[in-house]
Amino acid sequence: MSDRFSMKPDDVMKMLAEFRLPHFADLEGLAQAQRRNLEALSAANRVALEGAQAVARRHMEIVQSSMTEMTEAMRAMTGTESPQDRATRQAELLKSGYERAVSNMKEIADLIQKSNAEALALLNRRFAEAMDEVKQMAAKQGGG
Repeated sequence: MSDRFSMKPDDVMKMLAEFRLPHFADLEGLAQAQRRNLEALSAANRVALEGAQAVARRHMEIVQSSMTEMTEAMRAMTGTESPQDRATRQAELLKSGYERAVSNMKEIADLIQKSNAEALALLNRRFAEAMDEVKQMAAKQGGG
């Protein structure tokens, strides 16, 4: 039993020499295809990163705008209005604030969706091209 697991280096080399991989006549074409795959992946990552940066920038703009609006609203509430008028103004501020928040969330979601769709489109396009390339290589192998 120990003989099966104690292979000599010459035995390993002989085994590897007998092992045959399918012959690819167009190794350069295969290398170019792999390079295009990596370029597509890199481009998709770049689009995703740019999208994430755009989302972060827009989110900061929204936060800054919200803070400015809240500060102005607090100043406006310190006036000499009657309690009923102040309550009405607070309700209006809450309603408009809620509507802006929903609108901002939708805008951020749209930015994310657009970025993801662009990155996925790049990958899908390259995948389709790669499948065509594989078919062409297989056809060359079968024909030659």
